[in-house]
Amino acid sequence: MGSLDGRVAIVTGGGRGIGGAVVKLFAAEGATVVINDIGASLSGLEMDESPAAALASEIEAAGGTAVADGADISDHNAAKELVDWTIERYGKLDVLVNVAGILRDKMIFNMSEEEWDAVVRVHLKGHFNTIKPAAAHWRKVGDPNAQNRIINYTSRAGLHGAPAQPNYSAAKMGIVGLTYSCAVALKKYGVTTNAVSPAAATRMTATFKDAAAYSSGADELSPDSIAPIAAYLASEQSGWCNGRVIHARGYEVSLYSDPQPLVTAKSDGPWDLGQLAKEVESQFRPITDAAPPNPFV
Repeated sequence: MGSLDGRVAIVTGGGRGIGGAVVKLFAAEGATVVINDIGASLSGLEMDESPAAALASEIEAAGGTAVADGADISDHNAAKELVDWTIERYGKLDVLVNVAGILRDKMIFNMSEEEWDAVVRVHLKGHFNTIKPAAAHWRKVGDPNAQNRIINYTSRAGLHGAPAQPNYSAAKMGIVGLTYSCAVALKKYGVTTNAVSPAAATRMTATFKDAAAYSSGADELSPDSIAPIAAYLASEQSGWCNGRVIHARGYEVSLYSDPQPLVTAKSDGPWDLGQLAKEVESQFRPITDAAPPNPFV
């Protein structure tokens, strides 16, 4: 008996890398997996659907259940068709995992409008495009005791800010906000929504300035190390966890804090600028000076 026996899951970007590792573990745990992947290059400019098809064949040969899908999740209608087709074929959808993404790295002063739009379209809009039809289906079913799951993928680039990835960072932080919103809105329909911030040796991390940190300790930083937390969140056991951001790296899993005020400066009336400056520097600055350094700087 696997932890995901009988559950039906869609995994976008599931042909390889982190998504592929998630797909393989889901299938091993008994899930029926729809592997959505257009086989895009890192830039999203070249396509090859073979990774998803090859992985589906591998899973089927091992006795699992998987099917490849080549829908472009940045296309609103195509993403809806993916969700609708899955529900029609298998009679339900239990888990939606949004991993698919591309990179178009540039500094903010060099980035083109197209480079910005392409990354935001695949990452942030791609999440919206799959979540909307899934949420509409679950709302129509209307079972508050259901065990449905949305697992989004954010990044440290969004949570901390990556200097050469303003488009990617913005999209990934937008996914956090979308996760929070869905966690509140969909809870009454038996849906939990969480976000995973992964760190693993993949095609994407090979482009980072600290790529060497990912290539060393390759076994620990394999995408396979990221998959278990996704499998747990996809299970019925995780119903208590909703609206959270979880960081996974190697053999560590960390829970991020929710945004909340650290300290508040108050005035008895309209602020005098000099007094405001004094209060902000005396109360805020000690906290910011003591904060951990940005890992990307």
